[in-house]
Amino acid sequence: MHIIQEKLLALSEKQYLANMSLRDIGRLVGVSAPQIVKHHLLQLEKNGFIQMDRLAKVMVKTRPGIFSSTNHLLAIPIYGTANCGPATAYANQETEGYLRVSGKLLSKKKGVFAIKASGYSMNKAHINGECVEDGDYVLVDPTANSIRNGDYVLSIIDGMANIKRFFRDNENERVILMSESSASVSPIFIHRDDLDRYLVNGKVIQVIKKPKRAWSKFKKFIYRDSPSYQ
Repeated sequence: MHIIQEKLLALSEKQYLANMSLRDIGRLVGVSAPQIVKHHLLQLEKNGFIQMDRLAKVMVKTRPGIFSSTNHLLAIPIYGTANCGPATAYANQETEGYLRVSGKLLSKKKGVFAIKASGYSMNKAHINGECVEDGDYVLVDPTANSIRNGDYVLSIIDGMANIKRFFRDNENERVILMSESSASVSPIFIHRDDLDRYLVNGKVIQVIKKPKRAWSKFKKFIYRDSPSYQ
């Protein structure tokens, strides 16, 4: 973590920052440029260390995977991107940020992580009533003890991440990873002898849909005019 971010976190524990200007916060951490302060606050928020509510003028410190008693948000770690078509995105074990979700919106809270979906080959899937479209986040339970035929899984194939529906074909000694798409997408077939290069990294249990374009514009409007970011 950058030293400025460490100072901001330490300061947030001692003082109520939401009513302070970026320039005033900067003076307390030894930074003269307000934009630098803003950048590091956004990085802390992106990585789940603080939660900003610009309308209510509240800043609360959070820790990944733990609810805040103030905002009841859970920080779900994001481990990169997984393809919904051919396995072309390398699996990423580094946390790229945190998805902040109300606990009331989650079917399971403990131990799950998020993956951003790339592609449209699962846009006819049915995961708790939701399909998987490009840009959506899927929540993965890595602790699922047994994967059954028909489960949606995050697979690692030759080190690359892929989201598919799982079927074990014992008669032909193979695993079949099926797409569910409005387009014609061929399945992926993995023979028993190749299973040493194949891993089920967890069961896909939920989809967090990406925000619509209008909501994204609305958020930008709020953030731009919020007093906390003057």
